[in-house]
Amino acid sequence: MFVEPRRLPAAATLLGLLAGLGCTPEVTPPTYDLEALRDPETCAECHPVHHREWLGSMHAYAGEDPVFRAMNAKAQRESNGEIGDFCVNCHAPVAVELGLTQDGLNLDTLPREVQGVTCWFCHQVEAVEGTHNNPLRLALNAVMRGDVLDPLAPEAHDVAQSDLFDRNRMASSAMCGSCHDIVTPDGAHIERTYAEWQATFYGDPDPDDPERPALYGLTCNNCHMNKTTGAIADYPGVRGDRSRHSHMFVGVDVAVTDFPDAELGPVLRAEQLAAIEEQRKTSVCASLCVREDGPGAELTVWLHNEGAGHSWPSGAGADRRAWVELIARDDAEAVLYSSGVVTEDQAIAELDDPDLWLLRDRVFDTSGNETHDFWNAASVESNLLPAPENFGGAGDAATWRSSSYVVDSIPARVNMRLRLRPIGLEVLEALVQSGDLDPAVVERASTFDVAPTVLEWTPETATASTGMVDYGSCVSSSPGCGAPALK
Repeated sequence: MFVEPRRLPAAATLLGLLAGLGCTPEVTPPTYDLEALRDPETCAECHPVHHREWLGSMHAYAGEDPVFRAMNAKAQRESNGEIGDFCVNCHAPVAVELGLTQDGLNLDTLPREVQGVTCWFCHQVEAVEGTHNNPLRLALNAVMRGDVLDPLAPEAHDVAQSDLFDRNRMASSAMCGSCHDIVTPDGAHIERTYAEWQATFYGDPDPDDPERPALYGLTCNNCHMNKTTGAIADYPGVRGDRSRHSHMFVGVDVAVTDFPDAELGPVLRAEQLAAIEEQRKTSVCASLCVREDGPGAELTVWLHNEGAGHSWPSGAGADRRAWVELIARDDAEAVLYSSGVVTEDQAIAELDDPDLWLLRDRVFDTSGNETHDFWNAASVESNLLPAPENFGGAGDAATWRSSSYVVDSIPARVNMRLRLRPIGLEVLEALVQSGDLDPAVVERASTFDVAPTVLEWTPETATASTGMVDYGSCVSSSPGCGAPALK
């Protein structure tokens, strides 16, 4: 559904409307031309809250992200330019749309307003013409689209309602998802967030109205654009009871440099990290069991994708590194067994640990050789935590995953946590070695703990498992988040 643009005939009409509402505007917003509307700083004049949230997001950072720049430079060099706009079409789509770049190698020479996923880019989308690699068609005009059915017609620009921005429409996920799924020239589906969501019950359409999600369904915006009530623009006469949606677009990635500048960058990064931490609290939960086995014990770790809405971790799965850290100790606190233990500057993928439970994608070229060069990727193997396909207990139970570990002695205490690095340190180091990335970026890489999975087992705090298989005694993230096999 698309509602034709609304615009009041003249500034006097707007002033009359505001006067009728009992408001006396101090300033009439100016009419912006198309070039001005492309600049996010223009949007900030009337939408300062939206703009600040967006400024701290990876959407704003996408074109300046040094890891993207490094990977693109390496890809262009090693493919002899054949990769073209494969990367930059998502990281700086306005620059591509305007013909300002063909490969992303000249972004340093372009103004900031054409880099990243900007306000104008998203609010110009008039159609989704595919499922991956940014198939979005832009209107290329001064009409800014949104989800408000009865927008106040401003003098700043024309406005229109579009279902692509309505969180209660499946079309909104099609718009988000088509940029968050990536398929390589050789057919490897290296980013699958949209396809993963479609395969879950979250992506089920309403059987009576397929344009809307099912009663239990959730669109991308439901999770990644939290809704509050308030004004959606900052000028006189604007209603204060609108549904306002966060533009932080929280995921797992965060800026690794001070963007947009040294003063504001650290503040925005701290805000993003806090929001990411909150989102992780509902993503994954765990159970940890210890069963005595002769003089030793068998430890079993269970993980469950509790509420991600897609696989976990998702996105650039070949870059992600999520793993279980497990440490068993005796009464004297001596370590009896450990797995997944690394220092903050040690690459987990290079750890010599046969028991390591590492969640990630692996990609292979046309000859079947493993590669991290996505431009050569032809196939993918994945062990990410899936989200439930079916709504209800059976669908939930089917998505638990487990790994077992053998300890020679019976422990007095066992600790576990699920850890996450948005991008593996060895991936970053390879870009440093190729001369494409500043070593300082590696030092700013983040390592997170998924709070609900930070568990401690002791005989006193554990509860005996009562399922068909004896797993000994267990602790879980919460009473409602225990592995079904234990009950």
